Amino acid sequence: MRQTRLSGGVNWVALLDEGFGAYVRGDYANALKILPSLAAQGLALAQSNLGAMYQEGHGAAQDYVEAIKWHSLAAAQGDALAQYALGWLYAHGQGVSQDCAEEIKWYRLAAAQDYDAAQSALGWAYREGQGVPQNYTEARNWYRLAAAHGDAVAQFNLGTMYDDGLEVAQDYAEAVKWYQLAAAQNLTEAQFNLGVMYHLGQGVPLNYAEAVKWYKRAAARGFTAAQSNLGSMYQQGQGVARNYVRAYMWFTFGEVSGSTAAVKNCQNLAKGLSSKKIARAKKMARDYRSRAGLAAKPCLRSETSEDHANG
Repeated sequence: MRQTRLSGGVNWVALLDEGFGAYVRGDYANALKILPSLAAQGLALAQSNLGAMYQEGHGAAQDYVEAIKWHSLAAAQGDALAQYALGWLYAHGQGVSQDCAEEIKWYRLAAAQDYDAAQSALGWAYREGQGVPQNYTEARNWYRLAAAHGDAVAQFNLGTMYDDGLEVAQDYAEAVKWYQLAAAQNLTEAQFNLGVMYHLGQGVPLNYAEAVKWYKRAAARGFTAAQSNLGSMYQQGQGVARNYVRAYMWFTFGEVSGSTAAVKNCQNLAKGLSSKKIARAKKMARDYRSRAGLAAKPCLRSETSEDHANG
């Protein structure tokens, strides 16, 4: 018969359900009241979630050393989430010295349990040659496993491998397939790259309206290259009605982020715009940034975005 009570006669099943439920709901203060006693009793799920709370700073001050402590206890009991978290912490040197061998060890243990984030992380490790010899075939195999489980990052990275032709025949249609799956899960980078594919007609028929649609989705999440490309679309009248004020508005996002191409584009547009229209464009950008709570994100296919931005 399974043990259902902790010392003192406490029903741990009900208490664990309550603590885990609080964690999932984002009620971290309540979760932090419940989980420590369960974790101290050796319950892996409580240890793992407590580690995650310290790792992310949820309900308590961020403390990577404390996160390592609880994740290690849970990982030793075979908890896949904790094993993955330990791999991540060793990879980034958080709470411990950076150790690629330990990173890979824990990722492998989690991946063996079909933990998709660990499979995706192994794909990245093989792609970059971090902790393992660089091997694009192995990278692709791990990405494919994670992608089949619906991991958006793996789907995106698998798409980039076909896009770039990394030890596989370059296949834009295959790249588009994986970008679409990741973009449907709101992965910003995939939305941007999908926009590029439609913009260039790679793997799909050239379609400026579709390019604009995907650029807008990525731009709304602060992706600088998408914002710059939208400026180009409005400047050229591709997929949208030509509108120099809106073009200037989108270029200002890149200008604020320090893009030299965006600065040049703003300067070129300013030659044909009145000071009143420039002021309106800047106000539109401020209002948009405020509504969306935007923070700039790095661009991926930046060489493409700058070519587009320059028209």
